Amino acid sequence: MSKLHFRYAAMNAGKSTALLQAAYNYEERGLKVRLFTAAHDDRAGFGVIRSRLGLQRQASTFGPDTEFSRAHLDDDVACLLIDEAQFLSAHQVRQLHRLAHRGGVPVLCYGLRSDFRGEAFPGSAQLLTLADDLEELRTICACARKASMNVRVAADGRRVTEGEQIEIGGNDRYRAVCPSCFYSEGGADAAEAPGLFG
Repeated sequence: MSKLHFRYAAMNAGKSTALLQAAYNYEERGLKVRLFTAAHDDRAGFGVIRSRLGLQRQASTFGPDTEFSRAHLDDDVACLLIDEAQFLSAHQVRQLHRLAHRGGVPVLCYGLRSDFRGEAFPGSAQLLTLADDLEELRTICACARKASMNVRVAADGRRVTEGEQIEIGGNDRYRAVCPSCFYSEGGADAAEAPGLFG
């Protein structure tokens, strides 16, 4: 039976690397996969999934009007893999859930659970509700604790606490932090994580 999977983490936990490895595993066995990434995330180029380890490959893109159904896929697609899944709409997540259960296509989504303010992305909230399988990928904070939150930083390294939910960026704009550092004055305890935010 096909399922909808959500593999979530803070920044820098290897989500894209894991997605590319899953795609490789399917293809090594002669099975066809279809990869998607958010159309507005063009850090690696339009329609490119790239991991911080340097692995990359072309992918289809999704935006607000993308429909996910069996009718929009080739008959021989064995698995759908979606990077930056936090940018899916709640409606698209429901389509993916239906595709897994009625269309017989496993769907593996990789993305962030929450934004820099500690608030859920709409796509992530719906994935946490509907996904048949949840898996947290782990990374660490600068203080060596498990990082499960994200913070946004300005060009000068100072923490940003207000702004639009969606602002694309990588290590230059975001840090993965533990909850303790997330709630600390200025973002981190100076004794535990000196210089984390400038």
